[in-house]
Amino acid sequence: MPSVNDSFAQRRPGLFGLLVAVAAVVLVVGVAAVLGVWGDDDGARLLGPTSARIGVVRIEGTITDAEKTVDFIRELREDDSVKGVVLRINSPGGAFGPSQEIYMAVKKLGRKKPVVASFSAVAASGGYYAACPASRIFANPGTITGSIGVMSQMANVTELMQKLGVGFESLTTGKLKDAGSPFKPLSPEQRAYLEGLINDLNKQFSGDVAKERKLSPQSVAAIADARAMTGARAKELGLVDELGGLEDAIDSVKAQTGLKGEVPQLSGPKKKSGVLGLFSSTAQTPDLRAAVLSWLLSGLGGVSETQTLPLP
Repeated sequence: MPSVNDSFAQRRPGLFGLLVAVAAVVLVVGVAAVLGVWGDDDGARLLGPTSARIGVVRIEGTITDAEKTVDFIRELREDDSVKGVVLRINSPGGAFGPSQEIYMAVKKLGRKKPVVASFSAVAASGGYYAACPASRIFANPGTITGSIGVMSQMANVTELMQKLGVGFESLTTGKLKDAGSPFKPLSPEQRAYLEGLINDLNKQFSGDVAKERKLSPQSVAAIADARAMTGARAKELGLVDELGGLEDAIDSVKAQTGLKGEVPQLSGPKKKSGVLGLFSSTAQTPDLRAAVLSWLLSGLGGVSETQTLPLP
């Protein structure tokens, strides 16, 4: 049995170990905060400033929101150490508005420094739209790209509602207000209205492609029917400049900026991961202390009741 003359570590070894672990985490987070370093998934962030580097903007998955991507593009635009930027795109597209917002941010970036796009497995629809202001576009021969077009889908459950014996009524201030409602068929007037919206968006899309790729509106209109194509076919049509991968795109940026040899990269938008990401994601929760202690104790094997940490 521990005596009163024993040290704190001897009397409460479990609690002492916990305090040491907490101190270690706080120290690591403090150092990272001072240096401005948070772990990225691809490990491309650098410790401290550098004289010249290449930015890499990763646009991945369905485009539903542009805020983080646009913020990172602005960061690269304002960072004088970033001499050129590669857009690495692996996206089938997504919502029209966010895709157009990224397009405008890339166009603004291109006025200040070279921007080269690199297509991975797929860069279609909004994924292509975001990239078309780049000074050079690289695609693999088997990349799926193109799909210049706009789509709107609406469910109609009127027959199902009738079978269930459920009726639905809507009160609107205009005949077009409930156009696209799943509870009633489209009227001819509503259908014409929605088709007009889609055609307007498609005109914006194809017009921007023609302008940025220096193609005639007629040539773009001929393929602006949402058809997808391979990278090889896109090159024949002028939608892509070169066949090649990410390394080729980086070499193109280096050639345009005069950089040589191994050039450090600044990649984003930033995604937190690991210990630092876990700590930062819990830092905004109201019960930070309990969450962090639960996580630490679970690693020490000192708890019988587990607590699920909030995920980012």
